[in-house]
Amino acid sequence: MVYRPRRHHDGVRALKRFLIAILVLALAGGGYLAWQALRPAGLPAGIASGNGRIEAVEIDVAAKTAGRIAEIRVNEGDFVQVGQVLAVMNTDVLQAQRREAEAQLRRAQIAIETARSLVTQREAERATAQALLAQREAELDATRHRLDRSLELAPRGAAPQQRLDDDRAAFQGGQAAINAARAQIAGAEAAISAARSQVVGAESEVEAVRASIERIQVDIDDSTLRSPREGRVQYRVAQPGEVVQAGGRVLNLVDLGDVYMTFFLPTESAGRVRMGTEVRLVLDAVPQFVIPAAASFVADVAQFTPKTVETAEERQKLMFRIRARISPELLRRHIRDVKTGLPGMAYVRTDPGAAWPDSLQVRVPQ
Repeated sequence: MVYRPRRHHDGVRALKRFLIAILVLALAGGGYLAWQALRPAGLPAGIASGNGRIEAVEIDVAAKTAGRIAEIRVNEGDFVQVGQVLAVMNTDVLQAQRREAEAQLRRAQIAIETARSLVTQREAERATAQALLAQREAELDATRHRLDRSLELAPRGAAPQQRLDDDRAAFQGGQAAINAARAQIAGAEAAISAARSQVVGAESEVEAVRASIERIQVDIDDSTLRSPREGRVQYRVAQPGEVVQAGGRVLNLVDLGDVYMTFFLPTESAGRVRMGTEVRLVLDAVPQFVIPAAASFVADVAQFTPKTVETAEERQKLMFRIRARISPELLRRHIRDVKTGLPGMAYVRTDPGAAWPDSLQVRVPQ
């Protein structure tokens, strides 16, 4: 038996395959023509090129002290502003340490008042001792006068010998009393110095405790992790509830205000590139745009070095790393469109007098 409908179906399928092949070829040809139209033609003299990849400065947001993550307020891909709160660490232990330090501060302040009161007391004791010394000196002066009279009258029999002996004993007792009063004054002076030292020690303790409170407060403030720059969250390295060590990473940010392409040029071209040299970037993902940039780094040492450099041809194999930085103002206008990791081409004007071809005229998104 012969099934003619089957032959009909086979023909239809063959025709479909043929049409699909034609469509694929047409799309490939169109893409090739578009690529040819957008790609720079042969570069004129004074312009060199190298391939590279868009990169940006990465920032690790880390915990200053060991602790548990209480909260993370951003997700991967979020744009953040300078000073924005990104995460919060648990501060229960730090808060307890602060309360303990504040109690120590109150105790140290009371110790200052106590020491100052002691100084006042010792100064009063010194004043008492000085008054006593003045009294003893007055008494000794009166005793000296009596002794002088007894010494004058006793030899002539005008005064009894007992009186002379008593006056002499009283004079010697007055001298001893004066010495004792002076010793009391010296003791009071020493006590005052000791009391003043206690005041200084108590004041130093207050300053030390206040410094501890300030340090603890800094740790509490640093437990609120804020964005140091404007950028985008690339990774959440840790999650709420996890315990991280001191310096443990919590988030990774990309600073979209510092974006650049790193590429390599041979010796002949790299030797003509200086800081600030004009660069044009064309990314594979958006070849219709030409992004202006400027050389921000030129390596002093070759990256690829032959084992033995003897001829001029071998010296041309040396490659130098160059970094082209995109203007922060331009990045700020298109910050939502900036993506790192995109490959592309960098074109450098090694001759300041060379003119950029039409294909490399600046074209940025509006």
